[in-house]
Amino acid sequence: MDRKNPILTVLLLVMSALFILSGCSDASPSDTKAKEEKKQEDRYEKLVKEKNKELEMEPLELSPYNEEVASSFSKPEYREFAVNGKAVVEGKIEKFESLESDYLLIKVRADEEGPAGKEHEYYTKIKDGKFKETVRFFNGEGKYRISVHIPSTETENYYYEATRFDVHNVNPETHRDVTITPVGQEAEVSIDLNSSYIKEKELFRLEGSAGKLTDEDSIMLKLTKDSESWNHVIPIKKGKFAYDVPLFYGKGVHKLEVMMPQEDRENYYELVSTIMIDNQSDRNLLPIEFSRSYMERGVTLEYPIFGGEQADGEYRIKGKIDPKAEFGPETTHIYITTKKGEDEALDVIPVKDFQFDDSFYLRFGPGTYEVTLSVPEIKEEKSDYFRYFGFAKFEINSTGEDKRDLLPSRGVQSDAEPIKQLAKEITAGKNTDRDKAKAIYEYVAKTVAYDVEKLENDNFSWDDSALKTMESKTGVCQDYSYLTVALLRASGIEARFIEGTAKGGLWPSNHAWVEAKLGGEWVTMDPTWGSGYLQKGKFVAKYTEKYFDPDPAEFDKTHNRKGVQY
Repeated sequence: MDRKNPILTVLLLVMSALFILSGCSDASPSDTKAKEEKKQEDRYEKLVKEKNKELEMEPLELSPYNEEVASSFSKPEYREFAVNGKAVVEGKIEKFESLESDYLLIKVRADEEGPAGKEHEYYTKIKDGKFKETVRFFNGEGKYRISVHIPSTETENYYYEATRFDVHNVNPETHRDVTITPVGQEAEVSIDLNSSYIKEKELFRLEGSAGKLTDEDSIMLKLTKDSESWNHVIPIKKGKFAYDVPLFYGKGVHKLEVMMPQEDRENYYELVSTIMIDNQSDRNLLPIEFSRSYMERGVTLEYPIFGGEQADGEYRIKGKIDPKAEFGPETTHIYITTKKGEDEALDVIPVKDFQFDDSFYLRFGPGTYEVTLSVPEIKEEKSDYFRYFGFAKFEINSTGEDKRDLLPSRGVQSDAEPIKQLAKEITAGKNTDRDKAKAIYEYVAKTVAYDVEKLENDNFSWDDSALKTMESKTGVCQDYSYLTVALLRASGIEARFIEGTAKGGLWPSNHAWVEAKLGGEWVTMDPTWGSGYLQKGKFVAKYTEKYFDPDPAEFDKTHNRKGVQY
């Protein structure tokens, strides 16, 4: 050190001291947080002592039933006392083997209603005559009445009050414990939550396990708010269950009851746990209506989980089929019915490896649609009609355009590359829609042979379509019409599939033909009748233009139009 510069010497000493002091006082964030929590804890403990000084602290009183079952309490000690966030109930029952239940019932009632309600219950296991439960307070700071109930020695599911006491909680922190009823505990049900009062926005993810329930069992959910209510049944898979619960009824607390099947009663469920969910969203969601077919046929709808969503003309559904359910392996497709006013369409999407994930069109323009999802009837005999059973119904609001006669539809894969390529080849060199339509009519009528065997044997299939007809080059009237409509739409021409009857013999029979919009007007064409005729049960190919834009009066003599099929 330079003895000739005393000012420099002093500065160096000061800086050194500051460095040492700053190093010693550098507390970590975790240390700071711990100190703050300790400070708060000390503050609440001080409030507890001050409150207890105000109270009389009289000894806990027990009911006469305690003598009958020889029960006693080590905690609490007093009839009224203060606590810092939790109270312990502890004791023993000498004659526990005579009880009709192995569970103690503890009821907690707040003096004032709060977001998490006014009441809560604990079901405490009695083990070798001993019991212990830590009670926390769902509305935070305030006064609570706690009553402890011991099971009857004579009647199942009946309890006698053993004692009651008042608790003044000084801690403002709210915590509603997740409690499981005796039936739930016996089934080893648990719910993956730290608290049964939570805040969410529009959706609540419920997850849990049920160690003693099997895949044959299910969990029922009951969601209520004010006078509104919604029930839904979800499956158990390998001892676990999970579901995104929509909070349908806008802002505020929704009560969710989780239930499991009662062992001795079919279609009856018992309460397992109650969860209070404070929805932070103002939006009201529309429930999906599920029918019995949903569970009976082993369907799990993964999307949507609520109705009323907005869509731009197209909507997706996703889900799966339980392979162990009745007709699970035979369920190869899902039907989708969309209704908007008087208009109705039916779509079909495939089920592959027990999964379905596909979209469908909301073809009738903007507005509200009622959508019904269905599983097919599984039958051994062949027929020319198909029945299906709805398993879910919901609404969708569409903003899409009305393209009902241009979009692909059931059996009409006008967006498929083979169809588009064939349409391009057929209409090459044709300049007007009428010329294109006539070329398509001629191609189908000349190329497709009528399948007499299919008609006579009712050999119809749910996936009959334009693509199948194009590949097989055989079919009946529906198949001629599917291919014709698909080729027209692929060429940018509005076209529709017409249902009706036709009189080819003594009696009219079901028939299908086509209408195309040409030059602003709807023009009729029947490629089936244009392809030939039946003679002695065999098809005779003989092309005719007669049924391309036929005279309406003459056509009506043999054809009776019922309507358009989408």
